Amino acid sequence: MKNQQILLARRPHGAVVEDDFRMVESEVPPAGEGQLLTRVRWLSLDPYMRGRMDDAKSYARPQPLDEVMIGGTVAEVVESKNPRFKPGDFVVGMAGWQQYQVTDGAGLRKVDASLIPLSAYLGPVGMPGVTAWYGLTQIGKPKQGETLVVSAAAGAVGSVVGQLAKLLGCRAVGVAGGKAKCDLVTGELGFDACVDYKAESFRADFKAAVPKGIDVVFENVGGAVLDASLARMNAFGRIALCGLVAGYTGQPIPIQNSRSLLVNRLLLQGFIVAEHMELWPQALAELGQHVAAKRIRYRETIAEGLASAPRAFIGMLEGKNVGKQLVKLV
Repeated sequence: MKNQQILLARRPHGAVVEDDFRMVESEVPPAGEGQLLTRVRWLSLDPYMRGRMDDAKSYARPQPLDEVMIGGTVAEVVESKNPRFKPGDFVVGMAGWQQYQVTDGAGLRKVDASLIPLSAYLGPVGMPGVTAWYGLTQIGKPKQGETLVVSAAAGAVGSVVGQLAKLLGCRAVGVAGGKAKCDLVTGELGFDACVDYKAESFRADFKAAVPKGIDVVFENVGGAVLDASLARMNAFGRIALCGLVAGYTGQPIPIQNSRSLLVNRLLLQGFIVAEHMELWPQALAELGQHVAAKRIRYRETIAEGLASAPRAFIGMLEGKNVGKQLVKLV
């Protein structure tokens, strides 16, 4: 049996291009004692992967060259010599950008597709959902009646942040790129307002959307979007810094309104959700209940086949996806 894999061929210089990746084919090794063979059904594409592609100091080691690209997956157990798993089980893990994986089962989590679609375990009931839950509840700590602003509001993390905030009784304001995404955010996802950062009237529209100021920011982008929020913060506001997509191609991210951090006595805290595994069971249980009951809705952008992963990844970094970006392998 052959296994297709996508490797990191070279480190990007600025924007990622398809030639930064290379597809190879190899034999699938047999599962040894205590191991299992899984076939990847769904591959998750996430912004954090761009940071891993650089050989720079960060919270995690860089993605090694000429190795399978890192990535979350939902896979089906094909063969098992591990008593904890049987053929037909579905598991969430980190098989990466490939079709098959032989593993000892460490780090795998069984999932049930009877109430929640398999793909959702890589979105609202997976790492993006837990990221939203942690940043909002543990750092943002919103109170009923407060105003929350979330950037990249139509994305996999931002869309969940706003819906959780609404469930907690907050005014949820999203920032997204383009009218179609903003219509999704206020329509299907139920935010109170959404501001198009691409519009010439962005600053005026943003100010109008937060007439009572901002108490909580969940920041995924940085740059001009974060700057606009800083200018409207209320005293003792909280900012959960999840991502800085605006700087992922190496350009500087200036902040004009940094004085607000002092004047308004703000809390700004970055976080890495993988460092808080003790809270994942609680978060996943709550998120699963919300998704099953349709209190949290989600969108997916799906690319077909492993070969489509590089182009889909580049498109995600350029904001071309809506909701969670996935690759369907089977």
